[in-house]
Amino acid sequence: MKTHQVLILCTGNSARSIFGEYLLRAKGKGRFAVRSAGAHPTGRVHPLAVRVLRERYDLDASDARSKSWDEFKGEKIDFVITVCDSAREACPIWPGQPVVAHWGSPDPAAVKGTEEEQYRFFVNVASQIARRVELFCAFPDDKLTPLAVQDIGRQFRMEGEAGFAR
Repeated sequence: MKTHQVLILCTGNSARSIFGEYLLRAKGKGRFAVRSAGAHPTGRVHPLAVRVLRERYDLDASDARSKSWDEFKGEKIDFVITVCDSAREACPIWPGQPVVAHWGSPDPAAVKGTEEEQYRFFVNVASQIARRVELFCAFPDDKLTPLAVQDIGRQFRMEGEAGFAR
């Protein structure tokens, strides 16, 4: 079985791309070698992202770190998935013509409010990403086409996002 190289990109690499990295690594069960990075990494993983992964998904992300996508320049990547619009627009060209898909989610780190309100928003974003990851993992290798992977990003929109069906 081939292990697919996946890079999940965001701007800060502090929450959304971390969710994608840890959820896909767990759900993919060795089928995907997953890493995440940011265009302008914050230098720290948001503590609520680590908490959500631990409490909701029983995943230990205490070793997660916010890093630049420059660390992966020149590497062979099979799938590049952007999870924020800024990363999508600034995404560099990767060698080997990987499948590039956009699975945009709102930025939980930008949400203001009480810690409980912020936590709920982090949970909602993680849930959206988890559903997309589950769909991605459900495809057999021969069906992981560019169109199929790109279409996953149009699935599971959150209330308030463009195109959200009520």
